[in-house]
Amino acid sequence: MTQNESPQLPPVIPEEGKHAPLIEHLIELRGKLLRSVVVILVAFLALYPFSNELYLIVSEPLRALLPPGTQMIATEVASPFLAPFKLTLVTALFAAIPYVLYQVWSFIAPGLYKHEKKIAMPLLASSVVLFYSGAVFAYYVVFPLIFAFFTSAGPTDIAVMTDINSYLNFVLKLFFAFGVAFEIPVATFILVWTGITTVESLAQKRPYVVIFCFVIGMLLTPPDVISQTLLALPMWLLFELGIMMSRLVRRSAEKAEAATDEASGKKPE
Repeated sequence: MTQNESPQLPPVIPEEGKHAPLIEHLIELRGKLLRSVVVILVAFLALYPFSNELYLIVSEPLRALLPPGTQMIATEVASPFLAPFKLTLVTALFAAIPYVLYQVWSFIAPGLYKHEKKIAMPLLASSVVLFYSGAVFAYYVVFPLIFAFFTSAGPTDIAVMTDINSYLNFVLKLFFAFGVAFEIPVATFILVWTGITTVESLAQKRPYVVIFCFVIGMLLTPPDVISQTLLALPMWLLFELGIMMSRLVRRSAEKAEAATDEASGKKPE
């Protein structure tokens, strides 16, 4: 090597390639989030002209039970506008839940095994149906019972005239509480399917689960015994449904494994 020649250094490999997959995933996630936001916005714009009608539908369980000569009121200046606006936005979000969950599914599906995809898609669909079922149960079963109690339990000289914004916050809390509570079968199945626990272990802990259901009912619902009980009892029944689903799937898996062993000529131990 002459004095003017410099030593040959190995080529520098850029480190950007290491982060390329992560960047691609983040870009994909951003695109799915933007599409979800656009769908929610489109649903909101489509529902907004009917915002007052939506509020009348949601408030019907209480308005039907108000004493004669009384009505709902707005105690704040902006409540006549903000209450229907808020309800329309939440309704648009509820309506877009299937599409949002589909975007979540399409993002995580490539990283799942084939047998996981067979289970994940039914679980996703079941979670949507159960969430809506919880909201419907709250509207048609819970609301008439608790509002009938509230409107008749007060002093006779007190006129029941509920503020529209307070009512909306109350019912949205119940919608969310019952929608989440109805996801118990899916949560129970996932716990068993992933091996975190077993059906037998959950069955042995049934008394503690019943107590836990009533505690959750106390925390998620307003401070009255009726709504707490109406949330706790379905939670317990849905827990039992989750155990039944787990047992059925486990038996099906055992039968399929036994059939595979028999076809391959493997003798059971």
